[in-house]
Amino acid sequence: MFAIRCVLVFLLAAVASTRGANILGLFSSHSPSHLIIHMSVAKALAEAGHNVTVVSMMEPKIKHKDITLIVIPMDEEQELILENQMTEMAGQKNSLVSTMNRLLNDMDVMIKAQADLLSDPRFQRIYETKFDLMILGYFINDFQLAVAHKLKVPVIVDWMSAPIPAIEQFVGNPSEVAYVPILGTAVSHPMGLFNRIENLAKSLLFKGIFFAFDIKLTRIYKEVFPEKDQPSLSDLRKNISMAFVGSQLNSEGPIRPLVPAIIEIGGIQIKDKPNPLPKDIDAFLNQSTHGAVFLSLGSNIKSSAVKPEIIQTIFKVLSGLKQSVIWKWEDLENTPGNASNILYKNWLPQDDILAHRKTKLFITHAGKGGITESQYHGVPMVALPIFGDQPANAAVMEKSGYGVALDLLTITEDSLREALKEVLENEKYSQAVGKFSALYRDRPLTAKQSVVFWAEYVLRHHGAPHLQSPAVHMSFIALNNLDIYTLILTIFVLFILLTRLVGKLIWKKIWGKAKISESKKKQ
Repeated sequence: MFAIRCVLVFLLAAVASTRGANILGLFSSHSPSHLIIHMSVAKALAEAGHNVTVVSMMEPKIKHKDITLIVIPMDEEQELILENQMTEMAGQKNSLVSTMNRLLNDMDVMIKAQADLLSDPRFQRIYETKFDLMILGYFINDFQLAVAHKLKVPVIVDWMSAPIPAIEQFVGNPSEVAYVPILGTAVSHPMGLFNRIENLAKSLLFKGIFFAFDIKLTRIYKEVFPEKDQPSLSDLRKNISMAFVGSQLNSEGPIRPLVPAIIEIGGIQIKDKPNPLPKDIDAFLNQSTHGAVFLSLGSNIKSSAVKPEIIQTIFKVLSGLKQSVIWKWEDLENTPGNASNILYKNWLPQDDILAHRKTKLFITHAGKGGITESQYHGVPMVALPIFGDQPANAAVMEKSGYGVALDLLTITEDSLREALKEVLENEKYSQAVGKFSALYRDRPLTAKQSVVFWAEYVLRHHGAPHLQSPAVHMSFIALNNLDIYTLILTIFVLFILLTRLVGKLIWKKIWGKAKISESKKKQ
């Protein structure tokens, strides 16, 4: 009995060591879609009984009564710069490379604002609280790892999609460019010679871009944390316990190696059971005799930033549909036009609408979050990508048979009408995305269960350093065996030189003896 009591006490102590932990969520990316993912992680932990404090730069749509929220917004000048940049991108073609270049230059306000936040008095009070764990919403803000160091807590990085090179470096995950497309690349599998050349070239290009980011981030880090006893930013990156990533590669692919410190939580923002819709939206959908089309171009770019002639093209096509249309439009005083089948709303519960049985098609900008929700609920798509990873997301979606992708800047009434007709009337799209939905849901733990288990695992094991890949602490030379290859090459060269030297000596001896005997014969 005594032994049993001891075991019970031990088990209760183990549970108590993680239940009710104080967790800090530092989610300073100025993107509503990013914040939805991060807040979904925070909500899962709050529902599990933890005390969660979240610092963000905007008011989140996802909340929980047990989450303490500290909002420290951008200043008006920074907001204006960012809005102008987003409007400019909406009017031109953008690749992932050009988007990253903007972040380095014209849009680096998104990085600077995350640094300014750390000096705000409202944030400084964070250091007065005893925390047990920090979750860092990642968006080119490595310098914020110093907050976890000052709080003396382990840190989990939360990223919105499949691992990118920066996330892989944090946890020592191998980058397999021979068969894993770099972010923003859409290719078939297996990759042929030219695809692999393109993928390798883009991989090297991104390494160069991230090297430039590293210079900027290191400079900011030294400015914000000038203390002499501070570890280097490189050392802080080596102390990341884990990375949550917004993917589910068993279903999405491509299959690739993942170290234990990468935990997939793709679909974390999707509710187990949809919330009841607002009465007007619910009534509008239920009255849709022929089903409904849902249009949203995301939360980063306002619909009004799209060229007026493109908006009118979209309106003319949608107003002529027999289906009802729910259109996310921010300026309700100046809508594209009046039509009995169109309902405009400045904010929409996207996941709940996609879950509704009457939603038959999603017109999307092809952001990762929206595509994931549409795939989960089995809703086919027409994609109108704008920037960043969206063109590649749209291309992959189209190749997978889940819908059709169009170029937003060149769409015509005919091309949009044909795309909508094709996806709405051809059952192959709904069947394909339906099969994916079943596969995506088939996993040992839900995304929320994975978040709770692994966050508590890190808490229980004080940062779980045993999960770290040795690659995290290896130099570039050692990690790529360049020293071994150099040694082998040196030995080989020395062997060749030595062989050549010995050969010369032997040749001289033989040739010398031959010459002596020949001279003797002549005598």
